[in-house]
Amino acid sequence: MMKSWISCVLFCFALGSQANAFEDLMDRARWKSFGVENWLEFDPSERALPSRAPVQTEEWKIPRDTSSVAQLKSLIALAEAGPKHYNAVHVSARTKTPKRPTQMTLGEIDRWTRATPGQPHAIGRYQFIPSTLRSLTRRAGYSGDTIFSPQVQDRLADLLLIDAGINRFAAGKLSRAQFMDNLALIWAGLPKRDGKSAYHNFAGNRATISRAVYEREMARIFQ
Repeated sequence: MMKSWISCVLFCFALGSQANAFEDLMDRARWKSFGVENWLEFDPSERALPSRAPVQTEEWKIPRDTSSVAQLKSLIALAEAGPKHYNAVHVSARTKTPKRPTQMTLGEIDRWTRATPGQPHAIGRYQFIPSTLRSLTRRAGYSGDTIFSPQVQDRLADLLLIDAGINRFAAGKLSRAQFMDNLALIWAGLPKRDGKSAYHNFAGNRATISRAVYEREMARIFQ
């Protein structure tokens, strides 16, 4: 039943307002040039380029953890991170991290971000952009000394799933199509109903999987 697969994402976090979260994402996406004083908060260039090339369907593999939420996160990672998974850094970042992201603390990632302005900084399996990562870090109660481990990345992604309405979807209060569009507002590699990324008009950004593949896999995951 729906309640069984959703239980693994119910953490003791404040849920916040998902409407505000989506408005915040769209506000950030509207910036078309770098030129704002507080660039780390508004990161106007962070979604300027896709984080990976279009995905080949054969890359999709069902994860060893076959729970619905794990499969959903694996599908998101397919669209976002590519083969480097938890150690992915945005393909257009000219200055890469000094070591593998999973070996870095959240504080080290923040310092790398501040030291390399003017380039995309999406990082990890879910391609967290700087302001999103900082917000999730606060919400999760993590310190700068927390290692950006696979477990930490997964837990931060769970917060974004909550923002997208996964609990409402599980309760039958949100359609699958709307939930998919909500996810597409958070992850640029996922297509909305028109087949395009929510950030399609920004510097050539585009979805990395087709809507047909997205719909097929979501239907399979959440039968």
